[in-house]
Amino acid sequence: MSSPRTPTDPHQPVVAGLLLAAGGGRRLGGRPKALLEHRGSPLVEHAVRTLREGGCGPVHVVLGAAADRVREEADLTGCVVRDNPAWEEGMGSSLRVGLASLGAADAALVLLVDQPGIGAEAVARVRAAYRSRSSLAAAAYGGRRGHPVLFGADRWDGIAAGAEGDQGARAYLRAHADAITLVECGDVAQEYDIDTPEDLRYLL
Repeated sequence: MSSPRTPTDPHQPVVAGLLLAAGGGRRLGGRPKALLEHRGSPLVEHAVRTLREGGCGPVHVVLGAAADRVREEADLTGCVVRDNPAWEEGMGSSLRVGLASLGAADAALVLLVDQPGIGAEAVARVRAAYRSRSSLAAAAYGGRRGHPVLFGADRWDGIAAGAEGDQGARAYLRAHADAITLVECGDVAQEYDIDTPEDLRYLL
């Protein structure tokens, strides 16, 4: 996990991990995605480990559906946990809550809780694309932009302003496509989502 900036290491950027884990799993019969089991632990724990092992820190987690139950059943020790009371409005509201919680970090690397096919190696590759507080980077799969994404701190206000519904940062990324560094991750990650009962086959 990356270390916070200290007086003896003034140039080490703080790239926070931002995990969006508020989804209610409507197409999964209302099972909160954060608590779906994968490799013996809840998806939210798996994703937190992925961010830490990929070099991000601190890790911020945005909860929504069944937030109290997630806090009780999942080990989120060491994470900054925020609740999104408006989670039903879509991913955009969770992204706004998460960005507002990040404080003095230099960048945020955003991961979605329902994409367990994205591991620490993909996170580390995208994190390595950080150059400055205006950085904008994303994983690519066969050249197509996907997750995770990295947002330098100078871009957070603009991203939050356009984060509505389930679009998240999509509109901002489209408008700034020429500034995005694409980092190919198709050889180390799979970008499937756990959205439907059929998708549960991806969980081990």
